[in-house]
Amino acid sequence: MTAVAARALALPGVPRRVVESGEPLHGRYAGRIDEIDWSTLDGAYSRSCLWKRLHHKRWQYVGIGSGEVYVGMAIVDLGWSVTAFAYVFDRLRKRVMADWAQDGLPGLSGGVSDQPVQGAEARFRGPGATLSLRHEAGDIMSLKVKTPVMAMQVEMALGQCAPFLLAVGPIDGGVVHATQKSSALPVRGWVEVEDERWDLAQAVACLDSSNGLLARDTAWRWACAHSPEVGFNLQQGYFGGQENVLWLKGELIPLGAAHFEFDAQQPLAPWHIRTDDGLLDLVFQPEGARSDDRDMLIAASHYVQPVGTFHGTVRHTQGSAPVRVEGLLGVTEDHRSRW
Repeated sequence: MTAVAARALALPGVPRRVVESGEPLHGRYAGRIDEIDWSTLDGAYSRSCLWKRLHHKRWQYVGIGSGEVYVGMAIVDLGWSVTAFAYVFDRLRKRVMADWAQDGLPGLSGGVSDQPVQGAEARFRGPGATLSLRHEAGDIMSLKVKTPVMAMQVEMALGQCAPFLLAVGPIDGGVVHATQKSSALPVRGWVEVEDERWDLAQAVACLDSSNGLLARDTAWRWACAHSPEVGFNLQQGYFGGQENVLWLKGELIPLGAAHFEFDAQQPLAPWHIRTDDGLLDLVFQPEGARSDDRDMLIAASHYVQPVGTFHGTVRHTQGSAPVRVEGLLGVTEDHRSRW
């Protein structure tokens, strides 16, 4: 094995912008970018204002997990609509304790900024509900959720984690997409359902900040799990393998194409997930799931997100010894959207 092969492939640092000379800067990068701005796309990447209004999608997803609960929250700006959801899964009782979702009007009900991390702001307001995710002084991401079924206040320390991933790549049927993903983030705060409150001081969080000019019909499989020692993000579908990475002892390592073997009709049966470079081979054991199945004629979403644990091995390089993964908390997802 050559010296180059013996080392994990290092990702370059983030560029200043995602578009250069009218073309997107496709690739995987380590670090945080200030803004995801597609306004200077030109030539084959140019689209009409109306097309961009209908196809420009932005979202912020936060996942927070501990030994007791897993909390998922998202604010999604579809351009012509804004939607949000939040849920709490009790790992001890193995059931969803709270599940809330709502749709609203763009601008009036909220939106998601083009700043994915620093300077980021995502907000949603609707009947009985207020959600906000903001980057604040001290390099803190502040999350506040108040709905009729749950409430949450959380701070996530961004400066105490491994490098973020920035992935930029082409989209079949669309134009381009970019996403920022974090590894494990320290958490301070709480979540409350009715008269029960969980302290999240021992939890870890992850961020998914995404922004792209996407196809009307979009589908993906996704897996994400994190601890301070090991974490990963995997996707198979609309974005190819562009966002597939492993965080191992603070190092960000690109992964090959991901393969998801599971029964879509029985999502609570075990999943087998691996990458074709041999660096990741895991079995996912679901504990329960949040699902949503909506068809609004002009838009539809068919979604299941199991919560559970991963078991198996990861490797730093193809020639290195396997690192055992046991009981790593995370989620998988099977999602089809018409948006």
